[in-house]
Amino acid sequence: MERAIVLAASAIGAGLAMIAGIGPGIGEGYAAGKACEAIGRQPEAKGSVTSTLILGCALAETTGLYGLIVALILMFVNPFLGKL
Repeated sequence: MERAIVLAASAIGAGLAMIAGIGPGIGEGYAAGKACEAIGRQPEAKGSVTSTLILGCALAETTGLYGLIVALILMFVNPFLGKL
């Protein structure tokens, strides 16, 4: 019975960890929109805006990847089962 409870809690935790993918998606879309707006206003700053956008999107994406890693660990490695 304890094993079933730990597996159910791990599945719920993995699902909650995947909610972390929503934030980067919204943030990257907002950043891309603002970058297009900035390039439209000052086309000569295209290189600077684009490099800053790529760096910012890469940093934002790591949040989603951390959530994915946590979910995969909970689903497949599951360190809590060894504690039973």
